Amino acid sequence: MKIFHTADWHLGKLLQGVYMTEDQRHILLQFIEEIKNEKPDVVIIAGDLYDRSIPTSEAVDLLNDMLGKIVLELKTPVLAIAGNHDSPRRLEFGSKMMSSVGFHIAGNLSATFSPVIYNDEHGEVHFHLIPYTEPSLVKHELGLEDIKTHNDAMEAIIAKINEQKDKQARHVVVGHCFVTPTGEKRENTSDSERPLSIGGAEHVSAAHFTDFHYTALGHLHQAHHVKHEKIRYAGSPLKYSVSEERHKKGFLIVELDKNGEINVEKRFLQAKRDIRIVEGLMEDIEKHEQNEDYVFVRLLDETPVISPMERIRAVYPNAMHVERKSSRIHLHEEQENKEKRANMDQQSLFKSFYKEVKGTEPSEDTQSLFSDVLQEMLEVESERK
Repeated sequence: MKIFHTADWHLGKLLQGVYMTEDQRHILLQFIEEIKNEKPDVVIIAGDLYDRSIPTSEAVDLLNDMLGKIVLELKTPVLAIAGNHDSPRRLEFGSKMMSSVGFHIAGNLSATFSPVIYNDEHGEVHFHLIPYTEPSLVKHELGLEDIKTHNDAMEAIIAKINEQKDKQARHVVVGHCFVTPTGEKRENTSDSERPLSIGGAEHVSAAHFTDFHYTALGHLHQAHHVKHEKIRYAGSPLKYSVSEERHKKGFLIVELDKNGEINVEKRFLQAKRDIRIVEGLMEDIEKHEQNEDYVFVRLLDETPVISPMERIRAVYPNAMHVERKSSRIHLHEEQENKEKRANMDQQSLFKSFYKEVKGTEPSEDTQSLFSDVLQEMLEVESERK
């Protein structure tokens, strides 16, 4: 069986005040072309179809359009689950009716744990859809008092699935969670990944999935496997923050043979506009060829630059952010400077400020003029008191 594994579409994403709907349509149309060419048996979307629980109308229209092309026009079944960015109730609306045409979506966790079953020439493949669910809701749904963490919740869910699992079939889990080799804490792969738990334990052990032939995961935006080749994140199909600058975006093509062994290929997609960092002096950046990418600019200029964003957008019209690199790499030094300034007298503070702005020490005449003005201000302040 050939499976397309994708996740984290985040339709309606707003990045630095820019809606990325146009970029998302561009990338998803490429994905649909791959479906036309490869003719997979099933497409999996492992959560975070939308970027927010109440998506924009444009995002809803885009999802409706893409699913219509995949399910109705190309007759390719889609299995999807809610992620932590989605609204389970909104996603599940009409799900019973849509399943009849090949679109199966799990917004809320079902206590029946019934799989979606598809067949190939070797028999049945059971797909177990596990939408993102808070541990407290799993605790309530299953009536288990000892569920406190995401790991506890997943352990209980997998136990329920295993109780009724058909041992003659091949089994695929679709989940949206933060899986690490042993459930240990790990850093996110992107700044745009929203934490699954505030003040609690969000990590889930890969050990829960070892008895399944393939586990299709969503949530982390960088494609990778966890402990075993058969436990995988597809990653997002598009970059959603500058922290993803070095990610290679796309989706996974998974071939499941008659014995449940897998072969995985990463297929790349080409974004309409890249998200990347541009670093250099302003005078050098202004000599670059005009480019439509979403860029985050780090200026190497030591002295202040007047109207930096206006000048940068003459070359990079979609520039999203500009900063001086020195302000990033000398944070500790800056803190020390603040402490030093707190102990400076007014004259020393003026000399320090003047040098930072002008790049040179103030002349004696300038210092004398400052002293006169400062004295006048102090006298006026004294009279007020």
